[in-house]
Amino acid sequence: MKIGFVGLGNMGGPMALNLIKAGHTLTVFDLSSASLARLSEAGAHTAESPAALAQGDSELIITMLPAAAHVKSVYLGDTGILANVRPGVFLIDCSTIDPLTAREVAKAAVDHGNPMLDAPVSGGTGGATAGTLTFMVGGSVNDFDLAQPILSAMGKNIVHCGNSSNGQVAKVANNMLLGISMIGVSEAMALGVSLGMEASVLAGIINTSSGRCWSSDTYNPFPGVLENAPASRGYSGGFGTDLMLKDLGLASEAARQIGQPVLLGAFAQQLYQTFSAQGNGSLDFSAIINLYRKET
Repeated sequence: MKIGFVGLGNMGGPMALNLIKAGHTLTVFDLSSASLARLSEAGAHTAESPAALAQGDSELIITMLPAAAHVKSVYLGDTGILANVRPGVFLIDCSTIDPLTAREVAKAAVDHGNPMLDAPVSGGTGGATAGTLTFMVGGSVNDFDLAQPILSAMGKNIVHCGNSSNGQVAKVANNMLLGISMIGVSEAMALGVSLGMEASVLAGIINTSSGRCWSSDTYNPFPGVLENAPASRGYSGGFGTDLMLKDLGLASEAARQIGQPVLLGAFAQQLYQTFSAQGNGSLDFSAIINLYRKET
C-alpha cells in the first residue's frame, strides 16, 4: 500500500520503519532532516511539506505529532493535509491529543470526504521499535476493520474503543491512572525502604499481594529492583516526565470541559509539574520517586 507518514520522532520513526519492513511504500515528512535521512536510507520517499505529501499518490496518511496544536496545523491549516488531499484518502492520527480536538479534526476530514480514525498508542519507544504497540482506535467499525491490517504492522493489540475521539478518551484515562499509580508505588517503596526494608523484598511482596500493579511489577521506580526498568539506568529512556505531565494536562482539561472531578489526577499533575520545574522533565516519569527518597 502507498502510505504517507508525517511525524518521524521517537515514536513515529520506528513506526514508519515497521511499515516499510511490512512491504508498504512510504512517503514521509518531518521537520528534522536527520529523521528524513534515516527513513530515506530505509527506502522511503521524502516530501517537502505535509501539503506536498498530501498532493501525492498516497492511499493512506498517518500522522504522529507532539500536541493538539500541531495536529490542527497539519490537518486544518491552509497548507495542511485537508486543503491538499483528494477525497477518499484514508487518514489516521496516532498523536495523543484531547478528545475534543480529535473530534473537530475528524469532522473536518469527513466533511472533506476522507474517512479518519484517531489511534493513539501505548507501549513506548520500545514497543514502537519492536512493533508491539497497543492502538486505541476511535471511529466507525468499518473504518477500523479497513485499518487493522496496517496498524497490525506496527502493533500487537489493536482495540476499537468506539466512535471518533474514543481512542483519545481511552489514552488520557489510562495515562492518568498510570501517573497516579506510579506516585502510589513511589510512596510505598520509599516508605518501606525508609523503615529499613530491602527494596527488592518489598517489591516482591507488593507484586504478589493486593498492591500489585504495572507500575510496580513491570516498571518499578526504585533503582535496582528491575534490571530493565528506567530506574536501573538513571531514569533514562522510557516515558519522559514532561510527556506524562502533558497527558495529565489533557485529562484535566477534558474533565474540566465536562465537569467531571478528577481529584487524584489533578494532584498527580501538580506533583509532576513540581518535579519538572526542578529540572527533571527529561527523566522517565518513574523518577517521581525521588520526591520521596530521603537520600535524594
